[in-house]
Amino acid sequence: MFRSVLGKTLGFVGYTVTYGCFAHCAFEYIGEFVLCSGPSMEPTIVNHDIVFSERMSPRLCKIQKVIGLEGDKVCTSSPSDLLKAHTYVPNGHVWLEGDNLKNSTDSRIYGPIPYALIRGRICLKLWPLHSFGSLSERPT
Repeated sequence: MFRSVLGKTLGFVGYTVTYGCFAHCAFEYIGEFVLCSGPSMEPTIVNHDIVFSERMSPRLCKIQKVIGLEGDKVCTSSPSDLLKAHTYVPNGHVWLEGDNLKNSTDSRIYGPIPYALIRGRICLKLWPLHSFGSLSERPT
């Protein structure tokens, strides 16, 4: 009796550990589902949208759609400013801005982002269903 219970328990633990390792690798190296919050990407992505973030592009150095890459000159002032300020993106960094320029927390607030901190690229909008589809198809 004891051996039977122990065998079933160890079998269950083995399956749980196997599934946990598989899930960790999938979410860390392939992609993850993200519940979005905040106004920075409106109207493309709004509060409570669910998107899929793929994790392979940063590892393969395939991040392309950013405002500025290392060495680029970027405008650091808001669209309504009369006098425009500029800066250069340092080596190993990128300049990121949200779609909603009037209400976005982005590189204009906290500066250039180290490339190593980019974890993924949003590629698919899953929810709400009426806007399901690839984000690359949407106008920028």
